[in-house]
Amino acid sequence: MKKLRLILGDQLNSKHSWFDKSCKDTIYCMFEMRQETDYVTHHIQKVVGFFVAMRNFAEELETANHQVIYYKINDKKNAQNLTENLKTLIKGYTIEKFEYLAPDEYRLDRQLSEFSSSLNIPNQVFSTEHFYTERDDLKTFFKGKKQFLMESFYRNMRKKHQILIVNEQPEGGKWNFDASNRKKWKGDVLIPTEINFDNNLENILSEIKKAGIKTIGKINAKYFEYPISRKQALKQLAYFCENLLVHFGDYQDAMHTDKIYLFHSRISFAMNTKMISPKEIINSVLETYRKNVDQIDISQVEGFIRQILGWREYMRGMYWMLMPNYKNENFLNNNNKLPEFFWTGKTKMNCLKNAIQNSLNNGYAHHIQRLMITGNFALLTQINPDEIDAWYLGIYVDAVEWVQLPNTRGMSQFADGGKIATKPYVSSGSYIGKMSNYCESCTYKKTKKLEDDACPFNSLYWNFLDEKQTELSSNFRMKMMYSLLNKMSTEERLKIKEKANHIIENIDAY
Repeated sequence: MKKLRLILGDQLNSKHSWFDKSCKDTIYCMFEMRQETDYVTHHIQKVVGFFVAMRNFAEELETANHQVIYYKINDKKNAQNLTENLKTLIKGYTIEKFEYLAPDEYRLDRQLSEFSSSLNIPNQVFSTEHFYTERDDLKTFFKGKKQFLMESFYRNMRKKHQILIVNEQPEGGKWNFDASNRKKWKGDVLIPTEINFDNNLENILSEIKKAGIKTIGKINAKYFEYPISRKQALKQLAYFCENLLVHFGDYQDAMHTDKIYLFHSRISFAMNTKMISPKEIINSVLETYRKNVDQIDISQVEGFIRQILGWREYMRGMYWMLMPNYKNENFLNNNNKLPEFFWTGKTKMNCLKNAIQNSLNNGYAHHIQRLMITGNFALLTQINPDEIDAWYLGIYVDAVEWVQLPNTRGMSQFADGGKIATKPYVSSGSYIGKMSNYCESCTYKKTKKLEDDACPFNSLYWNFLDEKQTELSSNFRMKMMYSLLNKMSTEERLKIKEKANHIIENIDAY
């Protein structure tokens, strides 16, 4: 039976059982398409990264004697649409069965499901064989429960897979070492030089420009710094384990003007394209820890594993449990426009300038920069979550909707009313000063609230609590802050509101 098998751009898993042996009656197909480059405006490094990783993967398959049909972005036969390309191949190669790997994005899952049901040949969908969990596991795990706590899911995963578990109890005596993962990096701990890959992508960049694809951000095509093949992904992982893991947990929340990556792994793009699996990553981290238990504290290891075994698997499960309605959630009724400086980085607020310019220059920001700088500011200024979603999905090299959407709309913007986060992640300038050196060279002062040079986060924070009191005052984790707000005089609260409204109305002047 002549088969056509589809591989999407984030399904580059060379260890999949599909590829155990080659078959002359099986054709694999991959497409670079405007359908995928144009549904949001993506970072140029994201488009380049996906395309080159896809091309490398296709070459690996061909080297292993698999038959591959690959449409590049400017190929004349490329219809720039997934189902149109598939129709052409099914007809042109007299395909007798169509098979595909289950997409991780709802939009593509529905497109392929509808397409498959319209075919007059057999079709079948397969697992990507990547995640620890199945797509609907969280739906089962949280069945009948009012709260969907990540921590309870994470503990269950630790036990189920026997990761950092001794006699069914957490190794080190704690399930979570988050309290140990909040150090400010002050330059006293050396950060090793970053690993370099010899990735010159000038040719593919010229093809993207020729296609006329609209993108954001900057790129140095002579030096693309993210892994673009499984071989490079494994090197990046080894580098992290050998050089960065020892301090990862301590400084995973830290931010600094002089350091882009600190002790972070830079493995998320490779993992989200499935060039490398979460199991491989966690096993390598555990192996490094066991060999260096005298040098590496368990808090460093647990903090890293929690991000993958906990948050990553949790976000995927929540995405599939809550879609498609989740994409329209706006619990706080926020409807303001995204500031222009989110696209330029031109702002006097040093924390936002650094986080946004880092994003534009590198397609990267770590989780605290996303959550407590750009996300925090967007929530405090009450930006429409649709605009925030589009920005986060487009600007980061590692962004795919299944992980971006619940992180943004749920964790960051509290637009789901608390399905994912138990409280809004908002703060004044004091938190930013505690976790970074951003405030030290800023135009605005983190200790001031109402003056012309007062940190905008301060009045915005209290104004947000005041504006959203109806929705949030009953939240048990917000009671202390509402107690402080309600102790303020009417005059002070009016001044705060006046200051915050001025910031929101003149947002691009700040």
